[in-house]
Order: sequence, then C-alpha cells, then structure tokens
Amino acid sequence: MSNSSSISHFLLLPLADTRQLQLLHFCLFLGISLAALLGNGLVISAVACGHHLHSPMFFFLLNLALTDLGSILTTVPKAMHNSLWDTRNISYTGCAAQLFLFVFFISAEYFLLTIMCYDRYVSICKPLHYETLLGSRACAHMAAAAWASAFLNALLHTANTFSLPLCHGNALGQFFCEVPQILKLSCSHSKLRELEMIVVTASLLLCCFVFIVFLYVQIFRAVLRIPSEEGWHKAFSTCLPHLAMLSLFISTGFFAHLKPPPSPPHPWTCPCHSVLGGASSPEPPDLQPEEPGAQGCSVDTDHWTISETLNCWPVPANHL
Repeated sequence: MSNSSSISHFLLLPLADTRQLQLLHFCLFLGISLAALLGNGLVISAVACGHHLHSPMFFFLLNLALTDLGSILTTVPKAMHNSLWDTRNISYTGCAAQLFLFVFFISAEYFLLTIMCYDRYVSICKPLHYETLLGSRACAHMAAAAWASAFLNALLHTANTFSLPLCHGNALGQFFCEVPQILKLSCSHSKLRELEMIVVTASLLLCCFVFIVFLYVQIFRAVLRIPSEEGWHKAFSTCLPHLAMLSLFISTGFFAHLKPPPSPPHPWTCPCHSVLGGASSPEPPDLQPEEPGAQGCSVDTDHWTISETLNCWPVPANHL
C-alpha cells in the first residue's frame, strides 16, 4: 500500500509500446498542437485586430479560442515529450498543475458556450434590447464570471483530489492527469469528499445545459414566427455554428469519460478515447457564427477562411 506523501511522481498511460508508434504519436500530437495554434491564433488575431469584429459575440469567441488553446497546450506538450523520449513519468507537482489547468480551461469553455447561447437568444428574441443587455460592461462582467467560476471549480477539485491518500500505486490510465484517474488510486474510504464535489459540479453543468436547452426552445419558437425564408436563414445561420461547437464539446466529453474502461493497450493500437479526452479539436474559423449588425470582414489563409457576413438580422450591436 502506498501513500500520497511517499509518491513523488505518477506514471502516465503509454500510447504505444514500439518506438515507431511512439514517434508516430509525437507527429500526431505535433499536428494537433500546430492546428490548434494556427486556428485559434487566427481567430484571436482577427477579433483583436479587426475593428468590425469588436462585438459581443466575437468577444466571447476570442475567450473561447483562448480556452481551447489552453486546454490543448496543457496536455499535448507533455504527451509529445513522453512519446519522443520514451518515458511515462510526470512529477507530483506537475500532475497537480496539469489537472488544475485542464479543469480550469474546460470549465471556462463550457461556461462561455452557455453565455454565447444567451447572446444568440438576445439577438433573436430581444433584438431591441441587444445593445442594453449585452453592452461592453455586461460582456466583460459575464466573461469575468465565467473565468472566475472556472478558476474556483478547478481549485476546489485540485485541492480535494490531491488531499486524498493514495493506496493503489501511481499508474494512471490516461495520458494526462485527470480527476477520475486520481480517484482510482485513492483509498476507497476517502473518496466520498471528492465524489460529493463531483456531484455538485455535475449539477451545475446540468443546470447550464438545461438553461441552454430552454434558450434554444425560445429561439426556435421565435424563428418559426418569422414570415420570410430569408429571415429564417439569417436567424439559423447565427445559431448553427454555436450548436455545432456545443455538440462537439459535449459529445467529446461523453465519448471520453462515459466509455467502458479500456483494455490494456496493444502495441499496434492507440487509445483514441484518451486522445479525445485531452485535446478538443480546434474549431475551423469558417464555422464561426455571424454577428448581427457589423460590416463584412474576411481573413484568408492557404487552407482556412474566416468569412463573416455581419449584416444580419435583426439589429446592430455595439462595438466593445
């Protein structure tokens, strides 16, 4: 039986047993990192530098790009290092820092997606109040609340998880540190406190999900009352990109964490659920939503195009 005070490091899940596949995984993770850096960097640069994109939706989109970039850079570089140097070790402090940052960025991303749904609701269902309800100060306060809530959630989970005594060694069943894997190593009698924290967090996430569903019911009811087909198209074009991002985020989480425990990795197989759990795919800029009321703006690259038609129904939005 081991104790957390005597554990100086953890052993992460090896993605492959052969040197060739380890190098292949390094290249895969490198591609994921570069794609995330390119995609989210383009979004951040376009929103920060484009005066026509200084509007509430793109302000939240900038924050969302930061969370996506942060969650990938929290987990992928360590996996690249382990694959390149054929090691599994991560220090106790490094594991705690990785868990904190991952929970922080993932929580912030979910809260921001919830806020972005509210933005879509106001722009379609309450267009005359858009500038009042989503002014610069209100947007800043909502974004700050999302980041602060994510920070508190991550701090509580990290403190609770790493205060548990560990009785089942130091080998994790994931290629990065996460709460469920640490709980598997803890003594059975000491899990209750963290499990209670997980239940509280799950309840909060469920409330956010119910809130999103409620808002989209109101949005679809308002859209169905629009008499023209063009109005339908403009309304749905502002919602479908957000729905796509939200669906990808939720489905990735379900696939990564609600899957049955994997069998021991075969030398020629890759635990794809582990990869999905650690890195959410960067959103292509052409999926980003249209913002009501600004002017057209496009950023072209070799492979990607950020193209936003911003003269959408129903009303203009204030620049932040």
